[in-house]
Amino acid sequence: MSDLDEIDRKILRALLADGRQSNLALADRVGLSPSACLRRVAALEKRGVITGYRAVLDPVKTGIGFLAYVTVGLNLHTKEAQRAFERAMEAAPEVRECHNITGVVEYLLRVEVADLPSYKHFHNEVLGTLPQVNSITSYVVMGSPKDERA
Repeated sequence: MSDLDEIDRKILRALLADGRQSNLALADRVGLSPSACLRRVAALEKRGVITGYRAVLDPVKTGIGFLAYVTVGLNLHTKEAQRAFERAMEAAPEVRECHNITGVVEYLLRVEVADLPSYKHFHNEVLGTLPQVNSITSYVVMGSPKDERA
C-alpha cells in the first residue's frame, strides 16, 4: 500500500469497517465531497486495490457450528502433487481457505462444517483419501475474540 495516500487509507479502513455504507456517509467519514469520494473508490477498484465486497454471515445461523484450522503435510513435494491437492481443496465445500505455507507442512486450511461428525467425515473421507497427504493436524476453534476477515 506504499502508493496509497492517507485519504485512500482512510477510505479503505472505513470500507473494511462497513462495506455497505453509502457514498455520502463514506465521504463524510473521510472528509471528501461525495463526488471526489466516488472517484477515489472507483480508482481503487480499477487499480485492483479493492477486489470485491462480500457479506459476513453468522456461522451458527447458517448451520456452521464447527470450525477447525488444519495443517496438511504432503508425501510428495512435486508441482503435480501440489496441483492435485489444491484442485481437491477447491472442490471441497468444507474448505473455506487453503494456504500454501512454509515450515514443516505445506498447507493450512480453514474448514467450516456443521458439527464434529461432519468434520470427521471430511477428515476421513476427503483428506484421508488423497494420495498426496502424509499428515493431518487439526486445531479446533473454541472461540474467536478477534476476527477481521470480511
